[in-house]
Order: sequence, then C-alpha cells, then structure tokens
Amino acid sequence: MVGCALALAPSTWLHAAADGRIRTVAEAPAEDVAVVFGAGLRAGRPTPYLAHRLDTAAELYRTGKVKVVLVTGDNSRVEYDEPDAMRGYLVQRGVPDRHIVSDYAGFDTWDSCVRAKKIFGVERALLVTQGFHVRRAVALCGVAGVEAYGVGVAEPHDATWYYGGVRELFAAGKALTDAATDRRPTYLGPAEPGVTAALAEGREEEQG
Repeated sequence: MVGCALALAPSTWLHAAADGRIRTVAEAPAEDVAVVFGAGLRAGRPTPYLAHRLDTAAELYRTGKVKVVLVTGDNSRVEYDEPDAMRGYLVQRGVPDRHIVSDYAGFDTWDSCVRAKKIFGVERALLVTQGFHVRRAVALCGVAGVEAYGVGVAEPHDATWYYGGVRELFAAGKALTDAATDRRPTYLGPAEPGVTAALAEGREEEQG
C-alpha cells in the first residue's frame, strides 16, 4: 500500500496543482502571452500534435486572448529546429512574425517553464498543449513562478494519445523531482527582451 501511494504521489500532485486551471479556448482568460510547447518535427514540419497546438495558439491570437506567442522547443542541433518550424507555421496562419518569440532551449517542460520566467520575463501565460500534458505544464510553470492557465488541445483517442497518456505516468515522477530540487535548466543564459519588446510594439500599434 505504501508503494502504491508513493507511485501515485506525482500524478496526485500534478492534478492538485492544476486544479481549476484548465480551460478551453472560449473559456480561457485574456493574457499577454501564450506559451506553445514543442512536440516534434517530421521532415522539418510540425507533427500533427504540434500543429494542433499551434492552430490553437493562432486561434487564441485571432480572438484577442493573447498578444504574443512564445514558441519553445528543441534546437540542440543544426538540422533540428522546432522553434523556427513553429514560427513559420504560425505566420502561415496569420500570426505576425513580430508577435512571435522563439525559445531555442526548451528541451523539456521544466526547462521551458523556467526559461519563460527567468529568461523571457513571463509572469502570466496561457499554456497550449494536449490534454494529457496540460496539467504537468501548469504545475511546473506554477512552481517556476509563472501564473498560468492551461488550454488543453483535444485529440482523438488514437495510439499516439494513449502513448502520451502512459508516458505522463512516468513523466510525473520526473516533474515532481524537477520541481522539488529546482533543477537548473539544460541551458539558462542571459535574459532576452523578445517578449517585452513584442508586447511594447503591440501597444504602440494599438495606440496608432
């Protein structure tokens, strides 16, 4: 019984930490920034799951729920560049390039959350990801100091969805460890003004 309780503790923590903070696009509160987490590329293009996240972020932008989209993903090698692929996809769907900011060192959810706060100065955000991942994203960003609501992207319950759900059981343990130890991201680096500059430019455009 003790073993079962310990095994379930990470998932229980994630659900408690994200309780009341999951929204649909229509229900999401207006925030300055949406954070979109990487979910892989296929032949240099976003995978279907990543494309669905980006479609949701574009909808949040079009409906005025967010002003800037922070795309965070893996660019650990020259031939693999999630953030630029994400940026290109969003631009094709009507999000102005100047309102998109790229985080090239979002190697996992914890890294992305910590960097959003410490590098890009994000205090509040809407987090865009699939339903099986959204609670972990909200919980970790909360620990990192970002007050966030998660916008869960609906998906058919196919093999990929079930794989993601099973993977979350193991990822929950890592998430709790990262949060408890305040693990330093793989790469931190200096602060970047991209989000602040994009928001300032947006305000100037609104004022004419």
